[in-house]
Amino acid sequence: MSSKLAALNDWVASVAKLTQPDAIHWCDGSDAENAKLTELMLSTGDLVKLNEQTHPNCYLHRSSPSDVARVEHLTFVCTSKQEDAGPNNHWMAPAEAHAKIDALYAGCMRGRTMYVVPYCMGPIDSPLARCGVEITDSPYVVANMRIMTRMGAAAQARIEREGSFVKGLHSIGQLDPERRFIMHFPEELTIKSFGSGYGGNALLGKKCHALRIASYQARTEGWLAEHMLIVGIENPKGETHYVAAAFPSACGKTNLAMLIPPEGYRRDGWKVWTVGDDICWMRPGADGRMYAINPEAGYFGVAPGTSAKTNPNALAMLYKDAIFTNVGVTADNQPWWEGLPEGTPAKDWQGRPYDKAVSPAAHPNSRFTVSAKNCPSYTAKAEDPQGVPLSAIVFGGRRESLVPLVFEARDWTHGVLVGASMASETTAAATGAVGVVRRDSMAMKPFAGYNFADYFAHWLSFDKPGAQLPKIFHVNWFRKNDQGKFMWPGFGDNLRVLEWMLKRVTGQAGAIETPVGNLPKPSDLNTDGLGLDAATLEQLLTIDRAGWKAEMESIGEYLDSYGERTPHVLKAERAKIAAQLA
Repeated sequence: MSSKLAALNDWVASVAKLTQPDAIHWCDGSDAENAKLTELMLSTGDLVKLNEQTHPNCYLHRSSPSDVARVEHLTFVCTSKQEDAGPNNHWMAPAEAHAKIDALYAGCMRGRTMYVVPYCMGPIDSPLARCGVEITDSPYVVANMRIMTRMGAAAQARIEREGSFVKGLHSIGQLDPERRFIMHFPEELTIKSFGSGYGGNALLGKKCHALRIASYQARTEGWLAEHMLIVGIENPKGETHYVAAAFPSACGKTNLAMLIPPEGYRRDGWKVWTVGDDICWMRPGADGRMYAINPEAGYFGVAPGTSAKTNPNALAMLYKDAIFTNVGVTADNQPWWEGLPEGTPAKDWQGRPYDKAVSPAAHPNSRFTVSAKNCPSYTAKAEDPQGVPLSAIVFGGRRESLVPLVFEARDWTHGVLVGASMASETTAAATGAVGVVRRDSMAMKPFAGYNFADYFAHWLSFDKPGAQLPKIFHVNWFRKNDQGKFMWPGFGDNLRVLEWMLKRVTGQAGAIETPVGNLPKPSDLNTDGLGLDAATLEQLLTIDRAGWKAEMESIGEYLDSYGERTPHVLKAERAKIAAQLA
């Protein structure tokens, strides 16, 4: 099989010449093809079949212990000018990067099959969707791409119709951490990944295409590619408002995307619909509103901590048709991870007899891959070619002090500053130290495919006459009291905060104006049945002026770190807030 598109055939031929595979397989995404690949991986040990009675059609994959997370220090953005990549990215000159990685690719697929994987990010017939082709020597990658994207014949047909696609080349190589690179060439719409089989490094549709390359595409084409969930909130009147939200990892992003309303809200008829849990592509529609699609078709979620208590909808997805990576297993071959109340692990994520003193049962960044349609809160709107209209955009981070439970940006410019300056404490999803506070603008620090200063300017550019932009908010579910206990219950109760936001959108709630933003009056938050005392609520909704003065200084230094290109209007906005605080 080959393609009707000469450019695609030529590229596949040139990759085959470089990598020298034993065979080439063009993927059509069919059930028969998937069954064959699964059989192959079971025979090689790449997959282990899980308990068919409790978890039908579920499999476990164990990756190399040195290949368990994204590797930000080995991830490069290769633009012809270094300043276009910006200080937020590691840069390498394109010619040097191609030469370095192509030397690793030389002959790397000998003895292996080369898979050609055409895929579409977004509903197959959506004008907002964009296509790509990943060439890989990993059947595990093919199986995951089938779940995570619209992969196969329909995507190939669209690529042949449009004549353009993002090129992604991936090889697991020898899984050697010393011979590992993830290179992005935004100007060429090309990705090259070598030496890793881990999802974020190997499923090139995910962070590589849907964020790093797409953010560059979006800037040139007038849209936004963002690291955001998309959730629909339906009120008792049957009106649904869609919200996009950006959080760094381990800040409850998937939990918010699949939120289950508290009991009182459920009784009153509130419903929550999941459009996406990780990536949002949005663009202004003809009516001036911002419309969003989830470019992904599945979830690549973190397993540890996922339970009936924290995220019942996520857990409910995982009993059939799922691939687990680096979790533990029980004696009867059920998947197990820390946070599950029942079951006892017999083997850890490396397949060794489980010993708590040696290793957790599941790697802290162990994952599940599952179709979005498995989610109990899935909405067919996720397949709407036009996308869903956004009423609000929410930024958030994990801050133990200073940042209130929720505040609203005064306008779009202030909202862009709020997103640009958001900060959080680091987690296990990226290699490096855990628990350090770092600024992570729009949760895009590891994912923006170009200079952050230009990215902020691109965000600001949407505020033009006729635009009906979403309101922007900031949340912090993670405030702690003097005893180190969380002050806000979080999880489903976060709907109480979203309710106030949507009342602000529709003009049904007031706010207290502060230099930092607009805060709810304590009486405007529904706290029925929470057992939250007035003093705690007041603490969650107060502005510590001295603390915020220091924060504004720090934000000023952060903006300055992007140099001359940083939009002056953003600096002026920061200065205005600093002056009001003083």
